[in-house]
Amino acid sequence: MKSLAAFKAAVDGDGAKVVKVDGLISLSGQVDIGSNTTVLGVGSASGFTGGGLRIKEATNVVVQNLNISKPLAPADGITVQESTKVWIDHNSFSADREHDKDHYDGLLDITHASDDVTVSWNTFKDHFKGSLVGHSDNNGDEDTRHLKVTYHHNHFSNVYSRIPSLRFGTGHFYDNYVQGADTAAHSRMGARMLVENNVFRDTKVAVTTSRSSDVDGFAVARGNDLGGAATEISQVGDFTKPPYAYTAEPASSVVGTVTEGAGAGKL
Repeated sequence: MKSLAAFKAAVDGDGAKVVKVDGLISLSGQVDIGSNTTVLGVGSASGFTGGGLRIKEATNVVVQNLNISKPLAPADGITVQESTKVWIDHNSFSADREHDKDHYDGLLDITHASDDVTVSWNTFKDHFKGSLVGHSDNNGDEDTRHLKVTYHHNHFSNVYSRIPSLRFGTGHFYDNYVQGADTAAHSRMGARMLVENNVFRDTKVAVTTSRSSDVDGFAVARGNDLGGAATEISQVGDFTKPPYAYTAEPASSVVGTVTEGAGAGKL
């Protein structure tokens, strides 16, 4: 698909489909993606700028190999709401730090009781608010026991915070490379986070459970290369074994693996 109109028509509905994006499409706001849809960028320079994609009340959605840049508020680069079985893989998200922190919205936000969302092999660059999981401190009735998310082998560069910020849910954050953050992994409102085998560089606080909300979260941190970053873990959690098989590579090899393999054009 080379035009916005063609893309909107192609991703509509819940029938099984693979929709290829060929080139960079400008948009304002967001385009809704139906269930059972794979959105795949062609080459290394295809995607969207100025807005983003919304996955709402959907299941079995893959977003892969896209460049998603400068999502003007109130549109996120990708929003996942009330959705399950979503895979966000090998995309390049970016904005800039030259505007007010609210000029752009989130690069990737996961909200409203979404579950089984995997964020892998993406780059997130030059942004204030990276990835928010759980939109509000007041949404516990909906979000508690949901918001099960996994982030692995992502590269966050010059992203100020929310790497990710998780409310109420359960998050596994492993084998990621974080550079230039103020606060990175943030567990709040009773969220449970396992942070393992990540590398942090030029980062003030690698893991925190005690900022911005009235209720702290929980975190288990193991095997990380903090690179001098602080940790603020007020409550050590009990989430130590995710309910799936995985192998976390040691932190010593993460920088090379992630810089070589993460982002659009590296499938």
